[in-house]
Parts: sequence; structure tokens; C-alpha cells
Amino acid sequence: MNLSGESFHDDMDLPCGVLRLHDKGGHASHNGLKSVIYHFRGNREFPRLRIGIGRPPGQMDPKAFLLQKFNATARGRIDAALEEGVGALKQLMAKGLTETARSFNTVQKYKHIRLQTLPS
Repeated sequence: MNLSGESFHDDMDLPCGVLRLHDKGGHASHNGLKSVIYHFRGNREFPRLRIGIGRPPGQMDPKAFLLQKFNATARGRIDAALEEGVGALKQLMAKGLTETARSFNTVQKYKHIRLQTLPS
């Protein structure tokens, strides 16, 4: 899900389906963000919506994990997260980044715990 130039990106450091809205930041070795920062002439001061895809299981190569298709459970969580992300972006346009990030990230903070209790 590397949509370079868009306002969202995948993130293995977040559990699958969990979102975070940030006002700025680095690339964290994410090639899509490296590309965006390069095209913005090194400017890292742009909002981004991170979408968690989780970590590879066991000793699986991270590159292989990123390139594989999501299983049904992960696909469902990511589809739901994308819908939530659209809502967050709409709220951002109406209320601004600071207020939206504060309320949105608070709701997302413990979402991974709720997701762990769902059957897979």
C-alpha cells in the first residue's frame, strides 16, 4: 500500500488496522515517505495518516510480508481503517489538524486491544 504522494502510508510499527494522524515527521525508512519528502525538496512538515499493517510473523522477511496479499482478517481491518481514515480527513478539513489529531488519536490509542479480542 505504498501510495507515494498521498496523505497516508502503511506502517509495520502499528498493529493491523490501527491509525495515527501526525502533523509532521521523518520517513522512518519508509520508501514512499522518502519519495514524498524528496519531492517536497526535503520538507518533512506535512500531515500524514499512518495505517498499521502489523509486523511480519516469526522470522518472515519484512519485504516479503509487505508484498504479500493480506489475509481476510487483515483485509477487513485495513478496509475498516481506510473508512475511518476518510472520516478523519473530512474532520481535519472541518476542524483543523490539531483538534482532529487529538481526538482521533485518542480513539485509536487502544484500538489494537479491541482488535486482539476479536476472533480471527
